[in-house]
This record gives sequence, C-alpha cells and structure tokens, in this order.
Amino acid sequence: MGFTTGNFPDVDPATFRQRPFIDRIRAVAAHWVDYGFGTPKMVHTIYIVKLLVLYVGVGTALATLTSDLNWLDPGSWWNEPIVYQKLVLWTALIEASGLGGSWGPLAGHFKPMTGGFHNWLKPDTIRLPPWPKRVPFTAGDRRTLFDVVVYAAILLLLLAAIVTPGAHSASLDAAIADNVGLVRPAQIVPIIVLLLVLGLRDKVPFLGARSEQYVPAMLFFSVLPFVNMIVALKLLIAVVWIGAGVSKFGRHFAMVIPPMISNTPWLTSKRIKRAHYRHFPDDLRHSKVGSSIGHVLGTLVELATPVLLLLSTSPAVTLAAVILMVCFHLFIASTFPLAVPLEWNLLFAFATVFLFWGFPAWDGYGVLDMSPAWLALIILAGLLVFPVLGNLRPDLVSFLPSMRQYAGNWASATWAFAPGAEEKLETHIVRSAKNTYTQLLDTYEPEVADVIMHQLVGWRSLHSQGRALLSLMMRQLGDDIDRYDLREAEFSCNSIVAFNFGDGHFHNEDLIAAIQRRCSFAPGEFIVAWIESQPIHKRTQEYKVIDAALGVIERGTYLVADAADALPSLPDGPIPFTVTWRRDAGAGTRSLGGAQA
Repeated sequence: MGFTTGNFPDVDPATFRQRPFIDRIRAVAAHWVDYGFGTPKMVHTIYIVKLLVLYVGVGTALATLTSDLNWLDPGSWWNEPIVYQKLVLWTALIEASGLGGSWGPLAGHFKPMTGGFHNWLKPDTIRLPPWPKRVPFTAGDRRTLFDVVVYAAILLLLLAAIVTPGAHSASLDAAIADNVGLVRPAQIVPIIVLLLVLGLRDKVPFLGARSEQYVPAMLFFSVLPFVNMIVALKLLIAVVWIGAGVSKFGRHFAMVIPPMISNTPWLTSKRIKRAHYRHFPDDLRHSKVGSSIGHVLGTLVELATPVLLLLSTSPAVTLAAVILMVCFHLFIASTFPLAVPLEWNLLFAFATVFLFWGFPAWDGYGVLDMSPAWLALIILAGLLVFPVLGNLRPDLVSFLPSMRQYAGNWASATWAFAPGAEEKLETHIVRSAKNTYTQLLDTYEPEVADVIMHQLVGWRSLHSQGRALLSLMMRQLGDDIDRYDLREAEFSCNSIVAFNFGDGHFHNEDLIAAIQRRCSFAPGEFIVAWIESQPIHKRTQEYKVIDAALGVIERGTYLVADAADALPSLPDGPIPFTVTWRRDAGAGTRSLGGAQA
C-alpha cells in the first residue's frame, strides 16, 4: 500500500461480477482481514491534517485568543473552564457542519467529502422527523426554508458563542479567583432551543451534531453554578463511558474489534491481524484474541475506569486512570474506524484531563460536593433515561443517545437494486451528493468501483448483523442475488441525507418511503433487509424486509447466537428466521404466528 495508491482486492474487476455473489463477498472479506479498506495513506493524512489544523489548531486558537489567553502557552489555559466550554461548542459546530464524524472517504463521502451543511442548507432535500404524527408542525419529508434558517442559525450562534469573550460569574469567582469568565448562558440557551426544534423537524442533523452528548453539557453550562457544573460534566462523561461499556456485553462486540484492527493504517503485520480471526481464510469469525482484546481493553476499561475517576481521592490512582482513558481514546482515533469519530475522541481525551485532573475530587469537585448532594442523583437519573430505555427498547431510541458507541449492536440494513434501478436515486432525489458508486466513477472504472462497493458489504459480513442481512437477502432474492446490486445501507444513506454514524434508524422504512415518493420504484426493484438492535434482556433481534414499492413485506426475529456463530460467507446457507408477519402477494396481510423460515 502506497501513499497515493491503495491495496486493491486480489480479483479481476472485469470478471468479478461473473462470480456468484457469496463468492464475491468471501473474496473481499478475506482481503479486509489483511488490508482493511485498502485506503491509500494519503486519505489518512488528509484526516490527520483536518484534525490537527482545523479542529485542534483553529479550535484552540479561537477558544484562547477570544478569551484573552496566550494560545502559544497551553500550560496557562488547559484548565481554564471557558476553554473547555468553547472546545465543546467548537466540537458541536464541527459536527453540526458535517466536518467531524461521518466525514470523508472512510464514511462514503468521496466527492464532496463533506455532507452536512452542503445538504442541510439546501431546500427540498429529504428530512426525517422522528414523530411526525405526534408532534404538530413536523409532518412531511421535504426540507423547507424554515428548516434551513433554523439550521443556519444554530451554526451562527455556535460560532458567536465561541468568539465572544467570557463573562464573570459569582460562582466561578468564588471557586477560582483568577479567571477569564465563562460563556454567557444567554448565548447558549438559544442554541439548545433551536437544536430541539431542529431535532423535532429532522432527527438527522440533530444527531449529526451529537446533541445527545453536547446538549446536556450546554444545559449544565447554562443553569448550574460552577462547582455543580463541573461535577455534572463528570457524571455526563462517566455515563457515556459506562453506557458504552454495558452495551458491549453480549455476542456482538467481539466481532467489532477484528475488522477495526484490520483497518488500522499503522498496523502492517498480517500475522497480528489474522490472529484476531479463527483461521484465515476459511473461518473469518473472531478468535479468542479478538474477543479478549475487545472485552479487556474495551469493556473493562469503560466500566471500571470511570468509577475510579468519579470516586478516587488519590492523586496517584486518578492520574493513572486519566492516562488510561486518554490512551483509550487516542487508540480508537488511531484506528480510523469507518464512522471516523476523530474529533469526538480527542475532545474526550482532553475532557478527561480537564475534568478529573484539572478539577479533582480532593479539591472539592467530587460527586458528593454537589450542592445540594441529592442534585447529583437527579442529574444522574436524567442522564440514564435514554441509555436505559434504549437498551430495553432499541426501537424507540437511536443507538447514539442509548450510548452504544462501537458496541456492535446496531440497527443495520442492506439495500438491493435490480439492474439499473439505482439510477433512479440520481434522477429524482434532491441532495448534495451522488450515489456512492457514482462518486467513485469520478476516479475509477465502473468495474473497479463495483468491487469497492462489494468491500463495504464484505466488511459488514464480518459483523453479526451482516450475516443476518445477507441471509435475509438470500431468502428474499434467491438466485437473483447474483444479478442485483447490493449496497451497504449506511453509505447509501450518507449520500442521501448527508450523515450516518452507523444508525439504522436513519434508513428505516421512513427514509425508504420518502425515497419511494420521489422515485416510484416498481415492486422488486428496490429491496431492503433491515434489522433492529438487540434488546439487552432478549436473545433475539427483530428484522424487516421492505419493498420500496410495497412497504414492509415481512417481519420476524432471529437468534443472535445463530448470526454470531455463522461463518461470514454463509456456506451452510441462510441462518434460520422466525417469521411473525408477512404481506400477502395481494392486498391483504396475515400473521404467521411464529412460523419458521
């Protein structure tokens, strides 16, 4: 793999489509083990430059220079509260604009590399309200001038809050005599209000701004006195960590680590990469090595370390825990996972140092130092609402506010188009980008672009959901699976609504219906296999099969163990499903009462 040339799968693009579909997936999945996406190092360099120059460089310059601090002397400002506040707002601005997570080639944005503002400032693009039948004035799927104005106002208000000098606060002055103030609550509250309005009108940019994490922080900035604010921010980051740790219990997470390690640009050893799989190339399920690394360096760290940070009054223990969490986030960023949450990981690394070392428990910033003490319980209970509900009822809550980052337990989908049908998306949908496949045609020949699109489906097959999704497609399409164009829905969704962070709720039947209203696919032209996350208390996952022209045509469940135990190439055929409902070929529907299929 060179700086400007990638590592392409060892297949002949000219004859690749002549091979059976499952054989194609087997080939690209094996390639992923050794090379990941095979991306040229130039792409990773672009991400690093964006991260260091735009995010770190410009962000810290704005936070410090607008607060009368010396940007060139980090030792003088790393624990200034206003710097932390402004870096949170700066990260929210970067995410809301589309320049943060889900940016660039590793998220399916090739040309242009930025979705976000390109799409959300454009009238007539698709919007996805979360509760259009229940919340007045939110129905419809077309972005209006009102939506554009609300979104633009959020960006401007975020920038204004970042560049405005701080204001003194009595609670801050009482805690820190020499300070440069805090961001004015009057500047933050309108941002919170408009984000909530935006979220009711369109869940995609709301979650694209990572509002599930930054809105609580902004709320704490606005309403809590200084000491309470610091303690509440500690509780917030601890809930994020612990929620992610809890979500990694089960069968899914062990399958996340091997393909993530395989895609790590600085790791070139095939031996180390293959050690994460059982027996390359015949058995690409995760090995004990992959599982152990995931649960020791992932689950254990995210559960135990936050508790230590919240409760420790020992400088030595706290410093060790801070260093561990900083390394944890820097390691995740260094692997360049496909959703590329690089800015988020850097912010959390800085926040760990700022909150727990800059304002340690032994200096009066422990959980019990909140005044009154019972307020900590109220805030903790509020922070736990969506993680608890989202794990029990994942159909009601996005995996982002459920705090299931990188748990492997995601709602996911695969799209299948009859030959030529995908072109309808180009013709009839207003958006800022072309189909992912079409974007690739600006650089590659059609046959090469087709292999790259298969790589994404091959990556998904290395996860439990991929085996269920491919099984559904095998059942639904039969022999036609060899001639249909199968697409990883996360990337296709990215090209249509400009953001996806691995959340299948962005491309459920609501998006498919919005697409259908514009494209008028015939029955059988556009088929979707869609699965919901696993509830924490069940052994099964629910699935849907959607025909864009007909709507949902089948519902059912499958055992997570069946998907987790299956080989990615499914040599024994589809995993078993329990069909609970199926649409008749005619106009009627019927319940199947748990029939096996």
